[in-house]
Formats: sequence, structure tokens, C-alpha cells
Amino acid sequence: MRAMLAESDFNPSSLHAEGRRARALLDDARQRVATSLGASANEITFTSGGTESDNLAIAGVMQAAPRPAHVLSSAIEHSAVLGSLDRLEGAGVRTTRLSVDGDGLVDVSRFEAALRPETRLATIAYANNEIGTVQPIAELARLARRRGVLFHADAVAAAGWLPIDVTALGVDLLSLSAHKFGGPKGAGLLYVRRGVPVASQFGGGAQEFGRRPGTEDLLGIVGLAAALELAVRDQAAETGRVTVLRNRLEEAVVASIPDVRVTAAGAPRAANVLNVGFSGVDSAALLIALDLAGVAVSAGSACASGAPEPSHVLAALGIGAEWQRGAIRFSLGHVTSAGEIERTIELLPQIVAGLRLARQTASGGWVD
Repeated sequence: MRAMLAESDFNPSSLHAEGRRARALLDDARQRVATSLGASANEITFTSGGTESDNLAIAGVMQAAPRPAHVLSSAIEHSAVLGSLDRLEGAGVRTTRLSVDGDGLVDVSRFEAALRPETRLATIAYANNEIGTVQPIAELARLARRRGVLFHADAVAAAGWLPIDVTALGVDLLSLSAHKFGGPKGAGLLYVRRGVPVASQFGGGAQEFGRRPGTEDLLGIVGLAAALELAVRDQAAETGRVTVLRNRLEEAVVASIPDVRVTAAGAPRAANVLNVGFSGVDSAALLIALDLAGVAVSAGSACASGAPEPSHVLAALGIGAEWQRGAIRFSLGHVTSAGEIERTIELLPQIVAGLRLARQTASGGWVD
């Protein structure tokens, strides 16, 4: 990105020499992204991130679909997907949000049974951003295709941790966000299989094959392409390394702190996510205490931070209110070290014990 800062000042749609150089950089980035995903260059549309990609996939497909229309999804999707479904419902489109089991998995047979003759699109996240549960995307996409239903995978939380080859997965549309795999914030993409109709959601020019008008963020796109190449190259090694760290943290928390619950412990999970519930603890208080100690965690999705409502994901798993109130998410990544994990393991028991004591004292409970 530093090497092409000057070139990014020019519009890739301009016909002068500088614009043509910018277009060459854009075309090169698009081809590199396509190669990383097993796609063709003309199947890649650049966006501002995962939220826009999800909205464009869902609204764009459904705007181009005949009526009556139906969309199939799940109850634990990202808010970008659920918000799109809400708007479709307001426009008279029917939607089904499948329930999940206690680990957050979509039942394949229930998915198949929920497909209707008027179903135009199914949208399921590859990996859940709050709890890490990995869905059987290839199998679900195959069932959808057998019924003539388009399949969209929100793969934002999967990038860098799971293989993402659009041909192997069999998806028709797939969303990614650069910042989730080490790229710049504000850049994303939507894979659209050749021949799938996606109506633009904005008025304007003909950029991005007419799907996403507006001058492209060339600097962000070049950063996205470079980051995706590295993420794909290092995926297997980094997944192995981070899985060891995640398992070490999980096992230590369970062994050293009473009354804890690891969310989705029985499901296949992305290596970088560990969601744990602590009874007798408020997640906001735990987040603050850990932050003051130099440990950054979250109490759910960053896109919903500050929301007073409990996590819709944990609620969909049937987790009780007490466990929901005390749930936090540890997000591991490429910069996470073994030393940071050990430091967290050292700090967490005393912090949890202190918060439980304070809560018990404040409620007038007996304290020995």
C-alpha cells in the first residue's frame, strides 16, 4: 500500500495515462483476489466491507428475483444479514430463520425441508463471529443448488481460519471483509458466480460490473489483495498455531475457575474464537477489569457493542440469561502470542473471583 500511495490519487475509470495505471493496479488486485478464492476476476466485486457485501448479496439477488419469493437463513446470522432480512420482510418477502442446536449448528435435514418452491436464496454464515461454530457450507450449498436455490455464504469470520475456495464450497455468492484477515478496514468483496443476477443497490456509475457504483478505493483494494494472499498462504499453519493457543486458554479457564461454560464446545469451531460464560459475573464488568489489566476482550459482536440486549446468538442456542450476562469472547489472531495467553490465564481467576465477591456483597449475600 505504501508503494502505490501516489497512484491511488488517480481514478481507475479515467482514460488518461495516470488513470490507466490505476486501472492496471485495480485489475491486478482483482485477479490476485480471484486466484486466492478459486474464482474468475469478473466474479469479484469490491465493496466497503462485510456489511455492504452481505446487504448487496441478499438485497441484490432478491431485487432481481421473481415473486413470490422466500429467503432461508438461520437465527444466529450476523446483524448485517438479519437487518437485510428485516427489510425484505417489510417489502413483503417471506423469510425463514432456522433454529440451531445447543452448539449453534444448523441441522442439514431441517435446512433441506425448509426449502420451498419459491425459495430464491439461502444465506448461512460459514463461521459464526461470536462463538466460532463452523457450518457444513458445502453440503448446504449442494442441497440448495439441487433445488435451484442460490446460496450465499457470509465468510467474513472464516477468512484466514478456514479454506475458502468458492468452487469447492459450491456457493453462488460469498462475502469477505479485509480487516478480518489483516487487511485495511473499509475494504471488502462480494464473490458473485458468473450468471447470478445481482441488482445494484445504489444509483451512479457502472463501476464493479454495474453492481457497486462509485470510484473504487484503490489503496484499500490493493491492501485487501495482498492480505488475502498471505491469509490463504498461511491459513493451515496459522490455524494450527492458534488452535493450540485457544485450547490452552480454554482448558486453563475450565480447570482454574468454577462455574464456567464454554459455548459451542461440542461443535467444529474456528480456531480464533473462544466464547466463555461465567456465572455470577457481569460481562461488561469483566471486560472492563480485563481491559484495565491489559487484556482486550469483547462481550459479543463488535458490531453490536453498546447494545443493551443480550446476544441473539447465545439466546438462539438456548443458553440461560445468567450465562448470557456473563459471556465474553476471546478473539485470537496472527499477533496473539503464547505469552499473552499465559498472562490472561494468570489474571483471569483472580479477576473473576473479585467480581463475584463484589456482586455477592452488593446483593447482601453472605460473605465468609
